[in-house]
Amino acid sequence: MTKNYLELRNVRKNFSDFTLDDISFSLPKGYIMGLIGPNGAGKTTTIKLILNMLEKDNGIITVFGLDSVKQEHQFKQNVGVVFDNNPYVDEWTIAETEKAISPFYDTWGHHIFSETLERFQLSPKTKVGNLSRGMQMKLMLSIAFSHDAKMLILDEPTSGLDPLTRDELLEMLQEYIKDGNKSVLFSTHITTDLQRVADYITLLANGKLIFTGSMDELLQKYRIIKGAPNELTPELNECIIGLRKTDIGFEGLIDASTMQLYKGYISDIPTIDEIVIYIGRGGHLA
Repeated sequence: MTKNYLELRNVRKNFSDFTLDDISFSLPKGYIMGLIGPNGAGKTTTIKLILNMLEKDNGIITVFGLDSVKQEHQFKQNVGVVFDNNPYVDEWTIAETEKAISPFYDTWGHHIFSETLERFQLSPKTKVGNLSRGMQMKLMLSIAFSHDAKMLILDEPTSGLDPLTRDELLEMLQEYIKDGNKSVLFSTHITTDLQRVADYITLLANGKLIFTGSMDELLQKYRIIKGAPNELTPELNECIIGLRKTDIGFEGLIDASTMQLYKGYISDIPTIDEIVIYIGRGGHLA
């Protein structure tokens, strides 16, 4: 398989009220990438385009070097998907779910599925509709692991999970990529999870690509700048992303490369959460 398990080049999707515009990024083999951005940024649209659940208007998407449209069946043999809602029939038992799903995969391993269920303490006799949110997520992971998926695509998998279950999931993802031959695309609004496990980050806002690169590069790209009200010059105001003003001062996000022009101001390295919040608040995108 190719060095990059996933590549998007100049991908565009038009809706009546939203455009995913010219998105390009790549996920290398053996790594976890966080896909982040404010609500409505285009994260789920991007995932649906990758999985050919939506028809793109422009651009190229390849998975394992395979065209995502022309070779959809081939690449999906090696992709496991975990959505934020249960895609299986509530009235099915877990055993019936396996019976319905397994024929779609050439490399399905019943013994792997059984072992994974045992590890997750899931009974094959339990109905899907009786599973908790966390247990449904574990069922989806069990199915992904049982056809030897080389890449996981996760859309808000930790939403609504308790801290213990979230912690278990993060440990699973780190274990999953340990052999260097698997990758994860992890869309989430819980950015503290990503700071623990992600190697790369792709940041979207308003359908546009704001950043793609390593976690360290993202955290070094921006600074939070603060000052008194009278220190907010017109030039600085133009540079700030998501400006917040009060009677006692101002703060916002600024490109770190411009900080040399504002050495007298207070500045801090932001968290990923703060970057998303400031960009989501609006302003000039650096």
